[in-house]
Amino acid sequence: MFILFLLLQLFPLASETLLPGRPECSLAAHSYRTNIQPGDLVIGAFLQLSEIFVTHKFSFSAKPTKVLCTLVTFRYYRHYLAFLFAVEEINRSSQILPNITLGYQIHDSCGAEPKALSGALDLMSGMKHKIPNFSCWRNNKMVGVLGDLATSTTFIMAQFLGIFRYPQISYGATDPIFNDRTQFPSFYRTIPDEEAEVDGIVQILKHFGWKWVGLIVSDDATGFRAWERLTYALASYNGCIAFSSVLKYNFHINSDHENNIFQEIEKTTANVIVLLVTIKYTYSLAHLFSMYKMPQKLWIASSFFPNVMAYRHEELETALNGSLSLIVQEGEIPTFEQFFYRFSPKANDELTRDTWEKLFNCFFSDSNSNLRYILGDTYKTCTGNETLNAADVSVYGNQNYRVTYRVYTAVYALARALHNLYSAQPLANHWDKLESLKNKVKPWQIPQSLCNEPCAPGSRKSKREGELSCCYDCIKCVDGEMSNITDAPGCSKCPEDRKSNLQRTDCIPKTITYISYMDSMGFGLTTITLILFFAVYAVFTIFLKYWHTPIVRANNQHLSCLILISLMLCSLCTLLFIGRPTQICCLLRQITFGIVFTISVSSVLAKTLTVIIAFNATKPGSKLKKYVGTQLAIILVIVCCLAEMGISVGWVASYPPYVEADMISEKDIIILQCNEGSVAFFFCIIGYIGTLALLSFIAAFLAKDFPDRFNEAKNITFSMLGFCSVWGAFVPAYLSTKGSRMVAVEIFAILSSSAGLLGCIFLPKCFIIFLRPEMNTKKLLS
Repeated sequence: MFILFLLLQLFPLASETLLPGRPECSLAAHSYRTNIQPGDLVIGAFLQLSEIFVTHKFSFSAKPTKVLCTLVTFRYYRHYLAFLFAVEEINRSSQILPNITLGYQIHDSCGAEPKALSGALDLMSGMKHKIPNFSCWRNNKMVGVLGDLATSTTFIMAQFLGIFRYPQISYGATDPIFNDRTQFPSFYRTIPDEEAEVDGIVQILKHFGWKWVGLIVSDDATGFRAWERLTYALASYNGCIAFSSVLKYNFHINSDHENNIFQEIEKTTANVIVLLVTIKYTYSLAHLFSMYKMPQKLWIASSFFPNVMAYRHEELETALNGSLSLIVQEGEIPTFEQFFYRFSPKANDELTRDTWEKLFNCFFSDSNSNLRYILGDTYKTCTGNETLNAADVSVYGNQNYRVTYRVYTAVYALARALHNLYSAQPLANHWDKLESLKNKVKPWQIPQSLCNEPCAPGSRKSKREGELSCCYDCIKCVDGEMSNITDAPGCSKCPEDRKSNLQRTDCIPKTITYISYMDSMGFGLTTITLILFFAVYAVFTIFLKYWHTPIVRANNQHLSCLILISLMLCSLCTLLFIGRPTQICCLLRQITFGIVFTISVSSVLAKTLTVIIAFNATKPGSKLKKYVGTQLAIILVIVCCLAEMGISVGWVASYPPYVEADMISEKDIIILQCNEGSVAFFFCIIGYIGTLALLSFIAAFLAKDFPDRFNEAKNITFSMLGFCSVWGAFVPAYLSTKGSRMVAVEIFAILSSSAGLLGCIFLPKCFIIFLRPEMNTKKLLS
């Protein structure tokens, strides 16, 4: 309503206009290129057939100068012919508006808002002085308006025409504001709005993973809306705008502005640049690409792009080769090409006459062109019989009918609406004539357009301080973490039983390890165990063979055999420590080791005490005679073993050992081992055996000075000294090691202490048996 109020203030009152004489204030008349054809029903059409040549800013303090336009541009001239063709086709048809002739009044809007508004007033009033809502047309029914191509001119017409509910169909305006039915109740269009185009471009960028893009927009509301929508959409998938430039409209050269845009394009690291400009700015864009040698980039444009390519220039075509563009689906216009090439100018068709003079470099004899008078007699006269063949129009671009088809469709939409009003029949579907869009794009190498290369799987993004979120460094995941996607925001920690592979792209199972019979350590320990076992067994066999010899019978031969048997069992019990741990092995190995070693050490203690008692029993009046013999020794061994068994039962009952997977000691390895359940009970057994060994050492040390026939005490002293040294060193070594090395340390302690007992106590006897048989006599021992 504000527009209407403003117009009423500017225009003279209708009553004053009808009076003779010139009104004090009137709207300045604009000159148009027009084509008027009367009819029963008249369609007004505003088609942009030329471009603004000179524009001035409105100061609102002085009268604006007139808008100057270029000659009719051929790529727009096809829209004009499509309009004429559609009207003629409908007038010939018996299916649409039979017995009704459509007329038209066509204006060249020139893409200028003043001409668009002035022309809309002319359509409604029909006279030189414009009177809103008052028509001076005779027998002329204006039923609707078609136009315009540019959003700016369409908008100003829609505001005015919507007041009087005149239907308006645009074939090029993409502004989403036209979707507002309250503000534009009678506005329609045959093109999607610009939001759909921006969303389409975003889908392309997202599909190819282009997150670092440049942006050039037109210096109008459409450009800034597109900039906001694209920026927001890019941020939704972590994309960024590398640079953004505003393309200003100027038909003439503005070298500073163009150079600034070129500098932005040249220095950017983005390989993809989006062009979102309206059709009004196509010349400015074409001029920019024609004047500068653009770097190799991939350009993505909205549906205005074919209009840019219509400007034939080598630099332009080279720079834009391989670009992507959204296009509005074109449809078939049957027999339009025949109409196009046989068309010739009519006397009242100044639009075609201007085009003819431009195409054929001639002038009509009645032409008012200033250039005709300048050239004088040197000009060529247009006959009107010239024809549009392919050679004449090829320089103006390819014959695509996308925009042309939208004009054709708009005329038919208005005609079918009128037909339905007259016949009250359902609206026919004209779109069934469209063909499916065929994809003819050949395979090509998809370029990358990112601020930096994407972070490969196995790494994570690390934001650079002070830069956009699209610019980041790639940090490789640390050991134990992984990422299996590109541009991962962070690395995921692997579960405890898994480790990251070398590429840090997956978590793989950790290697399970234990002391196996097959690995070098396990094989070596097993070999030593078997050697020791057979060595003890050999000594045991020797003792059995020489059972009745003095050297074997001396110092209680039964205890000697018991010690040898326990040493064989000690060596074999180490095999429980080798191999894959099981629950039974974990329960048996420490208990077996403790009991067998207790038997061995307690037997040595009993042997030493037997020697001491036997020596002291020979003294007169000694009461120890009743303790001489094997009975005391056997009781002592049994009591010591029962105490050890009591400790073991308490251990198993309260804190039984169990199988444990150690994932901490070795970073990339799972060590299967036996957890002792209670370290206190384990060292209690070690301490108990150590106590027995210490007592044996003390007893043997006291008996070392007995006569030579009882010199076994010296051997026991050295064996217990070695035994205590081994197990004394075992404790700190065991506590300072982890994993499989703990088991190896214990096996080594068992084998070395067993070998010490064997070597110190029994090998000297074997030496006498085989190498000093003369010493193995009763005479020498008595």
